[in-house]
Amino acid sequence: MKASELILNPDGSIYHLGLKPGDLAKTIITVGDPERVAQVSKYFDDIIFTKINREIHTHTGFLNSQKISVISTGMGTDNIDIVLNEIDALFNIDLQNGSTLPQLTQLNIIRLGTSGTIQPTIPVDSFLVAKSAIGMDNLLHFYEGEMNEASGLHSFMTHLNWPKEVNKPYMVQADAELLNIFQSEGIQTGLIATHPGFYGPQGRKLRIPIAQFYDINTISSIPLDGNPITHFDMESAGIYGLCQLMGHRAISLSVILANRIIGSFSKNPTIAIDSLIRTVLNSCKHLH
Repeated sequence: MKASELILNPDGSIYHLGLKPGDLAKTIITVGDPERVAQVSKYFDDIIFTKINREIHTHTGFLNSQKISVISTGMGTDNIDIVLNEIDALFNIDLQNGSTLPQLTQLNIIRLGTSGTIQPTIPVDSFLVAKSAIGMDNLLHFYEGEMNEASGLHSFMTHLNWPKEVNKPYMVQADAELLNIFQSEGIQTGLIATHPGFYGPQGRKLRIPIAQFYDINTISSIPLDGNPITHFDMESAGIYGLCQLMGHRAISLSVILANRIIGSFSKNPTIAIDSLIRTVLNSCKHLH
């Protein structure tokens, strides 16, 4: 593989992450905000490795005798493309010659994020685990591979009169085993929609008029595989799609900070995020 395709730093670490093989555990929590890495790792029993490179912060340590890592991705599926490809390369590619290793390593990728719901019955500060993710971005269209397309995706596009100039959505399911582990009485199952932006793509209008072909009230009522879209984000579908193509297991859990239908926002977002962190880490003891 040419040096321009798999770029390494002078110290042998992979280009954007600044990490080397062995720096990460096989169970990796991803967060968008770099400051949230320390919010997660403060609950580790021990931290054995830290690294900051660009906006990507990495901590690896132990929790209940299990090695675990947390890494920040920044916002959007463009960042997800970089982070997940480089994480996979650390485990499954010989960085010196660029060849795929003969025995592949499967990873657990756990997104821990914030989200806004578009269902009036879902309160702020509640937790959702995404059974499926629909991608409104275009990341997965740049990769070949079999994707599990939802049976309701065509009718979803027809109902919204989806414009030809906008990329076709894709839909990917969470890993069934991880979904079973992280489902609990306090975590509701939902369907997340991943957008390529926070403002216009999610229906927020500030100064620029929105050339929008749907509103959140319309999209919240359209079922996909018999389920309504429950919440929005900017990363989950990219994570689910890339992990499925790479052979990794992925799950996305969110704390709801905003209800877009009611117009409410969490009064204590820091406390709500911390509560999700502790809930997720408690469930990690069931991973293998």
